[in-house]
Amino acid sequence: MNGTTVSRRTFGKLVGAAGAGALGAGALAAAPAASAPQTWSASGTAVAALRSFDDTMKSYMLARGISAGQLAVTYRGRLVLARGYGNNSPQLIQPTSLFRVASLSKSLTAAAIVRLAQDGRLSLGDPVGKFVDLTPPAGQSVDPRLGQVTLWRLLQHTGGWDRDATNFDPLFKDRIIARALGVPMELRHADVIRFMSGQPLLHDPGATVSYSNYGYLLAGRVVEAITGMPYETYVKQTLLAPLGITRMANGWTIARHSGEVGYQSQYTGTTVLDDSGATVAAPYGTFSMRLHDANGGWIASAVDMVRWASAFDAGSTLLNGTSLSRIWAVPQPTGVNSNGWYYGLGWAVRPVSGGTGRNTWHTGSLPGNYSLLVRTYDGMSWAALFNQRDDESGLGYGEIDPLLWQAARAVTSWPTHNFWSKYYA
Repeated sequence: MNGTTVSRRTFGKLVGAAGAGALGAGALAAAPAASAPQTWSASGTAVAALRSFDDTMKSYMLARGISAGQLAVTYRGRLVLARGYGNNSPQLIQPTSLFRVASLSKSLTAAAIVRLAQDGRLSLGDPVGKFVDLTPPAGQSVDPRLGQVTLWRLLQHTGGWDRDATNFDPLFKDRIIARALGVPMELRHADVIRFMSGQPLLHDPGATVSYSNYGYLLAGRVVEAITGMPYETYVKQTLLAPLGITRMANGWTIARHSGEVGYQSQYTGTTVLDDSGATVAAPYGTFSMRLHDANGGWIASAVDMVRWASAFDAGSTLLNGTSLSRIWAVPQPTGVNSNGWYYGLGWAVRPVSGGTGRNTWHTGSLPGNYSLLVRTYDGMSWAALFNQRDDESGLGYGEIDPLLWQAARAVTSWPTHNFWSKYYA
């Protein structure tokens, strides 16, 4: 494994986002599926040279019964495709419609921490306990290794928590935490932190890569402690506004923002928004969007996500060369794993052989959405967003990644137009 320990997790699970393997706070039951004829619609400007992308999205969505999808593609800095797709959708899906993006949110949180380091307001080597109160519940003690959990380790998933080994991701164990602390639901961030501060680490900090939503929850609280602002406000003002991105926001569990799509799931479960025990549709209350803000709570359009991805290009006005080198740094001592990739700061990274660059990406998944964001070594990027992650076809969702690579390779001549001005002032 080239010195890397990846905790029993394939790539798809490792960066598969906020709720992979945890369909809410408890066991979810399948809801009756409604059958309806498939009526296909597409919005945005069709581009003949890029028809392979449209065809891919259509066949992928129809096969899985996905009602809403979106795709944006850039080529060498130009926005060349921005499309919304509807499959028997009650809404017209526009290129600017908003979707939950789940763990694509991690790139924003990592960038916020790195930007604070760039501005001299913290060091990535600082322990998280310098900024966040890690006092455990009465009668419990802190694992002495918690003092070794630095900001670097939070963002590279080497803090020492392991949701695989314990089958315990605290972001999806609301009821267990509420009962242990004797507090009502909906939980607050401080509740989760207090509970987890009394739990032992499963690994020495820095020794093992294990995907941790909780680590990013903590990183969001570091942003608030340093800036004195809500996490969302800092990200909007410092990272998104300079790029002209105004639509993105932290999503809500029940209500929808203007222009936000509805979410689908065949599952139901018990609400975590209160102690009523009510059964709810899986996307609307089996997990708390408020808790997930920094690890999986953002909503965006695909156009917004590729715009955001441009902040990580060389010459970025948001992140200087030092900051970018930190984001792409190989975790030490774990290194590159046996599959040839590693987790940087908020991104999965695969060095391209021959030293010619790197491919970087992330996936996102919660009950009711699936998302993918890719940056390629040769100057392309794409974001694909969907309003469900479960289906009865048995096909799964990870196939969208190789399918979009195939669509890109099928392009024989890339267009020279640039649609950025259609979506940003």
